[in-house]
Amino acid sequence: MWGRVFAAASVSGRRPLRTAAVAVARRGLWGGAPASNFQLRASVRPAAVRLLPLTRGFSSVQVKTPDFGAESITEGTLQTWNKKVGDFVEQGEVLAVIETDKVSVEVVAAESGVLTEVLVPADETVTVDQILATIAPGGTPQPKAVEDAKPAESPKAAPKPAPVAADTPAPKPAAAMAPAAPAAPAAPAAPAGGPLRAERRVKMTRMRKAIAKSMKEAQNSACMLTTFQEVDMSGIMGLRSKYKDEFEATHGVRLGFMGAFVKASAHALKQIPSVNGVIDDAKNEIVYRDYCDVSVAVASPKGLVVPVVRDAQSLSINQIEAEIGHLALRARNDELAMEDMMGGTFTITNGGVFGSLLSTPILNCGFGPQSAILGMHFTKKRPVVLKSGEIGARPVMYLALTYDHRLVDGREAVTFLCMVRDQIEDPRRLILEV
Repeated sequence: MWGRVFAAASVSGRRPLRTAAVAVARRGLWGGAPASNFQLRASVRPAAVRLLPLTRGFSSVQVKTPDFGAESITEGTLQTWNKKVGDFVEQGEVLAVIETDKVSVEVVAAESGVLTEVLVPADETVTVDQILATIAPGGTPQPKAVEDAKPAESPKAAPKPAPVAADTPAPKPAAAMAPAAPAAPAAPAAPAGGPLRAERRVKMTRMRKAIAKSMKEAQNSACMLTTFQEVDMSGIMGLRSKYKDEFEATHGVRLGFMGAFVKASAHALKQIPSVNGVIDDAKNEIVYRDYCDVSVAVASPKGLVVPVVRDAQSLSINQIEAEIGHLALRARNDELAMEDMMGGTFTITNGGVFGSLLSTPILNCGFGPQSAILGMHFTKKRPVVLKSGEIGARPVMYLALTYDHRLVDGREAVTFLCMVRDQIEDPRRLILEV
């Protein structure tokens, strides 16, 4: 009789044996009529079924790939597992890290339990909502090893070797018993005193591949042209030198130059809307945006990232400086989310912090279409002809504006750049917004 039960249980798939037994009884496979509910409660209690656990041991929690934060990002590379099979994990604990084209995404445990299975090894490509591992809910954390408080026992003396009989012949040396194997040929020695000419290959990270793809797409899709202007930094440097301590004591943030350039750019973007606009090639339309979301290029351990200062046209300099400081800190700690970098309308990059004297920046199209980018450079004292006609030394920075010439005319680009220059040279314009 029970043979039929186990046979039916195997047919029923993954249902527990008790469920299969009840189903068998209901179908009348005991050799008689189907049993009623009362008969089932009274009679279907064999030991083999009663001892099967009916707990959450049969269930498990699936660990899936989280959403990457943007519809355009559909896959990533699983960099590393922080846990191994058999480890206890706490709810919310980071199990793995996935690198996407833009940011790194953490995979966290949705429930506490024991990691029972890892389905995707490191360095493999994963997609959104893919099952990565399974967790058995429950369990307890493994206790830390406790050092033995007992003093270590003194090592026992090694036993004395047994005496060798006098008539025992001494063993022959191994060399005499078998011929020595021929030595492996030595590698060719490098030329004496010559340089090492080694090469090494490193797999490109997803972020580096995405940057390369974005830069090339910008060259292929936009008609980029760069115009230059020089700015006398004496005014803004004097303002910063005079008020930086009081500014920091009042607002809790340091006064830098980037806040002034973001503010000046936002003002110029409102006056020259084409620089803040973009061409929608799919619909053959020009999109003019009435807000200024300025992307600020920041160096991170994994590459260049461009977090966005939202609604810069409505922020004061101290608010802009606070937001830039917050985003830069998150970038250095690799904590930026996708929404922190998406949707910028204009970009500012400062190669001057690395000593760049002059460059032609490339449009930032990796996080949303843009039509212009402002490049700041190293400030250096140069001889300048003053208004009085005399020659004096002034701290001068070269500014570069790269723009999409399909949308922005040269007159508009130069006017924009001159507006930024005028506000930086006379910081009172930043307050008056003129």
